[in-house]
Amino acid sequence: MSKDRVTLTVPARGEYARTVRMTAAELAARIGMSYDEVDDVRIGAEEAFVYACECAGEQAEVTFAFLVEDGVLSAEVGPLPARCAVEADRSASEGYSEFILRSVCDEFEISRGADSCTLKLSRRAASPEGDLA
Repeated sequence: MSKDRVTLTVPARGEYARTVRMTAAELAARIGMSYDEVDDVRIGAEEAFVYACECAGEQAEVTFAFLVEDGVLSAEVGPLPARCAVEADRSASEGYSEFILRSVCDEFEISRGADSCTLKLSRRAASPEGDLA
C-alpha cells in the first residue's frame, strides 16, 4: 500500500467533532483495523480535537494531517497556538485528553516549540495473528 496523506481542516467548534471522528474511523477501517481498533482511533481523534479546540479557541481552525500506510494510521494535529506550548497553562480538560490519548494510541506526543505545539498520534492495526504489526 502506498502512503496516502489526507488533510482535514475544520473550525474549532464542537459541532465539527463528528466530522473528525468519522474521517478518522473511515481511514482506520480502510487499512483493515478491527472494530475495537477503529473505536480507539475514533476516540483518539475526538480527544485530539477537544485538546486542539481548548488550545485554539472558537475563532480558529484545527488541521488534522492523516498519514495512511501499511496498517498504520498517523495524525498530526496543528500547529496549535502558543498557549498550548506552555505546559503550565494547560486546562484540566487538556490533561484529561492527554490521558485518554495515551490510552488509545500506540504512540502519542506533543511537540512543543517556542510559539506553537503539534499533537502526534499513531495507531497500528493488529496483524491476523494478534500481534502488533
